[in-house]
Amino acid sequence: MVHKCWAGSNMSLCGSHPEIKTWHLRAAFQLNLSAEISRPAASDVPLTLKGGFTCQAASTVGWCQAMQKAASLWDSVGSTPLIRIRSLSELSGCEVYGKAEYLNPGGSVKDRAARGIIAAAEQAGHLGPGAVIVEGTAGNTGIGLATLAMERGYKVIVSMPNNQAAEKYSLLTAIGADVRQFAPCPFKDPNHFYHQAKKIAAETPQAYWADQFENVANAEAHYQTTAPEIFQQLDSRLDAFVSAVGTGGTFGGISAWLKEQVKSIQTIVADPDGSGVYSFIKDGEFKGPGSSITEGIGIMRQTANFARGQADDALKISDQQMINMLFHVARKDGLFVGTSSAINLYGAWQWAMRPENKDSGKRVVTILCDHGSRYTSKLLNPEWLRERELEPAALV
Repeated sequence: MVHKCWAGSNMSLCGSHPEIKTWHLRAAFQLNLSAEISRPAASDVPLTLKGGFTCQAASTVGWCQAMQKAASLWDSVGSTPLIRIRSLSELSGCEVYGKAEYLNPGGSVKDRAARGIIAAAEQAGHLGPGAVIVEGTAGNTGIGLATLAMERGYKVIVSMPNNQAAEKYSLLTAIGADVRQFAPCPFKDPNHFYHQAKKIAAETPQAYWADQFENVANAEAHYQTTAPEIFQQLDSRLDAFVSAVGTGGTFGGISAWLKEQVKSIQTIVADPDGSGVYSFIKDGEFKGPGSSITEGIGIMRQTANFARGQADDALKISDQQMINMLFHVARKDGLFVGTSSAINLYGAWQWAMRPENKDSGKRVVTILCDHGSRYTSKLLNPEWLRERELEPAALV
């Protein structure tokens, strides 16, 4: 039996088999590939695909992963695993999954936004030989831009608040980015790192301001890739999606696409202290007292990327709850994630523990944005945690 697959800019859906609901072939981004799958009689026999692809049949779903060599880091972004979090699934009686975005080449979910922004800028003619990409970032988008831009011949200037994890500054410098640090201040202050990035771009020859907050290529990257990947990895069976909001790109793109497929999928924002998204969703106004040690998430305004999203509900999550979750999955599941990932996991688990969901077997997915190794100078520093009155405690 032969199944024909057509790989477009981000994915292709392959023909069905009586034992397999969907074959899914994920081709390298923006490569025009095609393949034919010859299906052996036994469902557990690997399939051989023309062009160097193989896939293994599962009992209900075949996930065909491109196994060819990536021509560049650019082509290796995406197609990340969806991991069942065993301890949280067993505690809640739901199936709790995390999309392992820390396995992208630049180490975070922001690689997708970076690739989308660069691709859109190239298509629009904003980037050419000798171009300079400028961005204001808490770190991960800058790392993603620098990772992908360097091999394409662009320089990168990053403006950052000066209170982020030391590992981010070191990594950006190591991969050739020009890092400029600014004291944290309210968004309305012209010295805010976001406004400084715009100013730097205006003053730099051949510069392009990436503007991840308002550049809708950010959300579009997740609409085109992340959301369909999640949907196919779960055989189109998903009950809820939970994610924090920083620029709004991840939540905006994923929630919009999922709602177009199945309106009943619940889309929920996990919001840290100091962010106004929880209040906005609940009361229509951005306000959020307090502060958080999390990096790269939380906003006090409507961005173009977040405006694309569809949020059914929001959860407010404290730093203590986040720290409890971070060390819980580290010690119970061997999964050491960053602070935004821990916020996401706590939100997903909190949803799963609701009386109407507990022990129901429902499926909830969140994003594992980056790895905890990017924050060891803080998270693994007991004195740093004590100064902020944070000490890991049991989740339940």
